[in-house]
Amino acid sequence: MGRRAPERDVDENDLEVGAPGRSAAGVTGVLVSLGRSWEQMGVVRSVRTLPLLNQHNGFDCPGCAWPDPQGHRKLAEFCENGAKAVAEEATTRRIGPEFFAQHSLSSLEEKTDYWLGQQGRLTEPMVRLPGDDHYRPISWDDAFNLIAAELSALPSPDAAAFYTSGRTSNEAAFLYQLLVRSFGTNNLPDCSNMCHESSGSALVETIGIGKGSVSLDDLEHADLVLVIGQNPGTNHPRMLASLETVKQRGGKIIAVNPLPEAGLLKFKNPQNVRGVLGDGTALADEFAQIRLGGDLALFKAISGLLLKADAVDHEFVARYTHGFAEFAAQDIDWELTERASGLPREQIERIADMIGSAERVVACWAMGLTQHKQAVPTIREVVNVLLMRGMIGKPGAGVCPVRGHSNVQGDRTMGIWEKMPESFLAALEQEFGVPVPRWHGFDVVEALHGMHEGTVRALVAVGGNFASATPDTEATERALRGLALTVQVSTKLNRSHVVAGRTALILPTLGRTERDVQAAGEQFVSVEDSMSVVHSSRGRLKPASPHLLSEVAIVCRLASALLGNDHPVPWASFEQNYDLVRDRIARVVPGCHDYNRRVREPDGFVLPHPPRDSLEFQTRTGKANFTVNTVELIEVPPGRLLLQTLRSHDQYNTTIYGLSDRYRGIENARRVVLVHQQDIEDAGFADGDLVDIVSEFDGEERWARGFRVVAFPTPRGCAAAYYPEANALVPLRSVADGSNTPVSKAVVIRLERP
Repeated sequence: MGRRAPERDVDENDLEVGAPGRSAAGVTGVLVSLGRSWEQMGVVRSVRTLPLLNQHNGFDCPGCAWPDPQGHRKLAEFCENGAKAVAEEATTRRIGPEFFAQHSLSSLEEKTDYWLGQQGRLTEPMVRLPGDDHYRPISWDDAFNLIAAELSALPSPDAAAFYTSGRTSNEAAFLYQLLVRSFGTNNLPDCSNMCHESSGSALVETIGIGKGSVSLDDLEHADLVLVIGQNPGTNHPRMLASLETVKQRGGKIIAVNPLPEAGLLKFKNPQNVRGVLGDGTALADEFAQIRLGGDLALFKAISGLLLKADAVDHEFVARYTHGFAEFAAQDIDWELTERASGLPREQIERIADMIGSAERVVACWAMGLTQHKQAVPTIREVVNVLLMRGMIGKPGAGVCPVRGHSNVQGDRTMGIWEKMPESFLAALEQEFGVPVPRWHGFDVVEALHGMHEGTVRALVAVGGNFASATPDTEATERALRGLALTVQVSTKLNRSHVVAGRTALILPTLGRTERDVQAAGEQFVSVEDSMSVVHSSRGRLKPASPHLLSEVAIVCRLASALLGNDHPVPWASFEQNYDLVRDRIARVVPGCHDYNRRVREPDGFVLPHPPRDSLEFQTRTGKANFTVNTVELIEVPPGRLLLQTLRSHDQYNTTIYGLSDRYRGIENARRVVLVHQQDIEDAGFADGDLVDIVSEFDGEERWARGFRVVAFPTPRGCAAAYYPEANALVPLRSVADGSNTPVSKAVVIRLERP
């Protein structure tokens, strides 16, 4: 076990590498999470806070969107990374005006993302004026008036982009999109553009709705669960308990992933004695170590094998699907399949047999599928496999895209999308009596292109860390510095605050853990999890500063300053009483009728899902659509590798909790590149060498300097590195077909000596 990471910038000479692939969770995870909580919050605050996490009368985890159990919940209904997320938000560390007086933007730009995040909670609104190198205090009224003046001075509303993180509540998200559309634009890029946009694109085309079709109960009663391009041990740790339940009930699990992640192989459940003291539960019955970008070839071969074996639910196919004959006319190209997937034919046939013999199959995936050039056709092919077997709208079966941010799915439901359908826009217009633009706005990649071209001049971000989350770091930071205005609604300091526009504001907001008291009394908010369950969240801690405003209050006050007090939308009333917001949501958003009553039920309510609920498919054909998808082999020149960006175990999205990656055996380092031992030797390097990484795309090169080579059991020809450090290598123009998501999982690179 390596040393615990110090609170300072990383010294790569401290790098320690142990044995990867340890069991996920168990007593070590419990001790780590408690230790981090005590360090950030203190013992008393930790004891008061953690028992409220994911409970009926508590607050929703600010980490991932994994659903909570219906009915009875455990005393500790959280995971190691959930506890870390709460500790980061509920920390006793503070950043006030004196911090910004001491630290210039120039000096802060030299700090790591980890250092920035460890400084504490933001306490007062701050402004950086043109030509200044420091943020300085500003009153809330002056801040809103300044933002309104800057936005009003733009040549058109489309010259502004309004970004949203997936941690924003349903109430704040609904009001935010209403503000933006009342202003006159649909430029609503969000974090989903960079993560699960490919899922939505593929699922809308094939089954008519861009959400998963399963419940937590479905997953736990499946005969077979496919975990594809996902590392639940780090990214969705509570999912491991559900997978353990699958195993205990006699189900099987197939893991398809480039790396042998600990959470895919064995789980030590900290909620029971066997998990804490025993050897844990072996999870994956079959581990397919896929070559990067090879998932489409794998599932096309599986489709062909199932067809050959006649493992087809013909009644389901005939009654509920379209396009089967064209789909079934394809043959398997085994040479292409084995080259693209890196898997032997025997293993693919074994996996197909398991799928063909299972009665209830659930397919789960995350960004390991969604961030490829062929992400959309790959997910369509996964759907083909399920449709062929009749695994949609069936208990214990279906699609399960596992979302990251805690409310990224809810934000989309509430209208945070640059391409909302006409039905939503018309309902919004009718409800509030304000004209709503119909032309499509910019997603994240389009917004960045607009910044470079000068057509986008301002960025307002509610949550998130736009600078660190986006691709092509050098180009992104150049774009942000060229803006006339940047506004960040945040709880903590991050890279986006220091890579600022000419006029830049930081608006500090309440966190999920804190009490939200308005004129009508104490308020709660609501969120939607990965399985379409909407439930309430009520903070219980005293706010980090008396100067904080809630996200709802910030949106409402900005709207009043920008649109005027005589605007038809009652912004002041919405700020005072969130029930009034939910009443309007109920009249605009499908499935949200009687919102205020149903969200107060202990487990909330489930939004409708036509394929799951009634085998109705709201597609262009009126049925679930089979698709024909063509494999494009990624050709890698000699001496090059395919790189994927990923998270360490000690981070969530762009928030870095520490410098440890316990499950992969790495301590005190983030600028590392994981490479197969033979590939290291073939390139003329040794384990532990310092290298620069160079990405190659369309005749362009991008450099990320000062990485340590770590020998790791990756597929031959494949490598991995942590984001955001490796985002500098992801080209802005390299995007997934059909979703425009940046391709972060198959970047052609070479290693160079510094």
